[in-house]
Amino acid sequence: MKTTLLNPENYTRSPWKNGGGVFTDIADAHRADAPRKDWDSLLWRFASTPILAPGPFSHMPGIDRLQMVVEGRGLLLKSPTQEFDEREPFTTVRFTGELEIVTELEAGPVEVVNLMARRGAAEIDLLALKQPGDHRHLAAGTHLVYAPRGECRIRLDNEEFAIPRTGTLKVELAGPSQLALVSGVAVLGSIRLLV
Repeated sequence: MKTTLLNPENYTRSPWKNGGGVFTDIADAHRADAPRKDWDSLLWRFASTPILAPGPFSHMPGIDRLQMVVEGRGLLLKSPTQEFDEREPFTTVRFTGELEIVTELEAGPVEVVNLMARRGAAEIDLLALKQPGDHRHLAAGTHLVYAPRGECRIRLDNEEFAIPRTGTLKVELAGPSQLALVSGVAVLGSIRLLV
């Protein structure tokens, strides 16, 4: 097991693909043979962003997306064929980057976290741990434990970690592990590379 605490002061910022907002980039991975890191070389990406006003989502062909509201409430995602209800915080929705989506805000701005992956390159999962004792079996792969609302404490196997507000613990596992929430609220993003 390798653990790395990612400090919010070191996160980078980048524009949405459609230019409509700004991501806070927390962690990502790109193809090793890519001449530069861009959307074409992306394997996966974990980021947060405010949604301040209704508007369209970026078109991201070949990208699978998971999203969760961590601050605020009242977000709906609407496409021509279906709706994704994120009105309650910590609800995960899954959709493809090809889908034409427009946001609707029922109660003002929200903050969301996104976990994206190139289809066929990685399997991803995103969930919230909200009650002390909530636990999750972690498989081999990369796991990101994000503290959206203040410090949270977790236990990995027999070791305890404190994660500051908006900090992230990156956990790289070669084998299975057990994660338990000790205090606070945590968002867990899990990535298993397929390539």
